[in-house]
Amino acid sequence: MRFIWMIFAALLISMVAVLPRLGHHAKAPAPLEASNSASLARPASLRSATGAAPAGRADSIVAFGLAQQGTPYVYAGTSPLTGFDCSGFIMYTFAHFGVLVPHSTALLIDVGRPVARTEAQPGDIVVFTGTAQTSTTPGHAGIVISQRGEVPLRFVHASSSRREPFVKVSQVENTDYERRFMQVRRVLGPGTSIVATARPKFPAPASTPRVAPLQARPVAIAEAPMPVAALPTKLALKKNSSRSSISSHKKATAKATAAKKKPATKSRTATKPRPATKKRAATPLKRTTQKW
Repeated sequence: MRFIWMIFAALLISMVAVLPRLGHHAKAPAPLEASNSASLARPASLRSATGAAPAGRADSIVAFGLAQQGTPYVYAGTSPLTGFDCSGFIMYTFAHFGVLVPHSTALLIDVGRPVARTEAQPGDIVVFTGTAQTSTTPGHAGIVISQRGEVPLRFVHASSSRREPFVKVSQVENTDYERRFMQVRRVLGPGTSIVATARPKFPAPASTPRVAPLQARPVAIAEAPMPVAALPTKLALKKNSSRSSISSHKKATAKATAAKKKPATKSRTATKPRPATKKRAATPLKRTTQKW
């Protein structure tokens, strides 16, 4: 009981020392309310006043996509922890910057606006058909990383090939992707009808109620004698079973050795020899002659 009361008193002293500090730090986030509410009031848009795509955001999207290289390909995957598929990789990369795109290659062919292949720039989405020779529908997509007019056209994507099933960089020219090329879609800039939403920021409360510190009170601890059980005057002795087992084992071995030393006794009834059997003489065979 003494230790329990000592622990209880230590907890009270620590609470008295920590609570005033918590009340002092709680007043700091109050001035940030105006800035947080202002950021929630105005959503960020990807359209600029001059009509050009924000190059800084496109470069950030490309850099973030390249940072996912090596992530394994997983069907319907949308996280670097579990893996990506091609559309899941694009959705995850753009969503990191507040741009919402669908998790479907068939729907990526309709997002934003189409641009010529020679006008492709970083941040655009390039769409390909499936791997089948007769495929004419969207089956794969990636994010363009080449500058405008650069050849070959390079893009980062989540590849599902058997040799390299992970996020990597490929090119369109002189590869099978040139046969499968469908379109380049621009989702950043004017005419895309895609608006980026700012990440939600929850404003801090205006004031935090302060908790009054607890006052420490002296607690009297009475020492109570602990009852001690009386020890027995005589200890119970256990029979040594090992000695009895050893003596019985010795007796058994002595009997076995005595039995081996006794000479073998002859049997009383002697075996009579069998009478010898006379061998019969072989009778000669008579030759008979036949007259023809």
